[in-house]
Amino acid sequence: MTAATERPVLVGLGSDRNLAMVPLAAQEAVTHGRPLHLVHAFDWRTAFEAETVAAPRDEAEDLLARANDLARDIEPELTVTGEIVEGPRIPILLRRSQQAFLLVVGDGGMGTCGDCVPSEAPAVQFAAQASCPVLVTRREPPPQGPVLIGVDGSPSSYQALEWAFECTKRRGSRLLALRVVEPDEEDEEISRQLVEAVDRYAGRHREVPVECHVVRGAPETVLVEESRRAQATVVAPRGDEPGRGMLGAVAQALLYHAPSPVIIVRGMTDTAPQGA
Repeated sequence: MTAATERPVLVGLGSDRNLAMVPLAAQEAVTHGRPLHLVHAFDWRTAFEAETVAAPRDEAEDLLARANDLARDIEPELTVTGEIVEGPRIPILLRRSQQAFLLVVGDGGMGTCGDCVPSEAPAVQFAAQASCPVLVTRREPPPQGPVLIGVDGSPSSYQALEWAFECTKRRGSRLLALRVVEPDEEDEEISRQLVEAVDRYAGRHREVPVECHVVRGAPETVLVEESRRAQATVVAPRGDEPGRGMLGAVAQALLYHAPSPVIIVRGMTDTAPQGA
């Protein structure tokens, strides 16, 4: 079994359009002090439909080689490995996520598609079922704003908060912690709880500037709006009953509508990440 400190940043390569994710995945690997592992799911049905069976295999090897070069452009000393695996992409990456530190995937255009994204979309399936945190990238680069974390008081949101502190420290940024309350909730008590929770994790990350705010409104709407100014948005998959295969309304809203990259923190194998 892979040691926790050796778990790689994992990126799945299906075609040329996935190459755009490689520099970001490589940067995440460098930032977190992790190796980068490239996986290409090879479809034999496509191979048999080609002019020669060897051609798709050659194309897969060329894709991995180009991805390797892109990653080396970010950091020549980065440890990069790759493999070609026979089978469908989603099950393969879900299995590989059991030994990964972070899975980096594209959003499939959902950031510009609105509510038309089906639940079986690959990014949704990865976010709901992966065994490690999932970073869903966007096509447009994010602003150089803070790292945004939504905290709802649940244990899973506190796990995401700790990840967000590490993530912010590695980026040399500031952390914006938000708790969104309903109109009839007592915001003074909620604010105290948020500050106490942040203080628990801030003790190990004194170098991270952090702001805490309690905002009234609908959590999905507030966090999506705030994500427009964030370089990354961190959230737990679901506040209550965070079972595998389930995403809460807030996580879904951020996946569908947030313009910033979204990190869904689930399947943590380390209580405190070695460097998120």
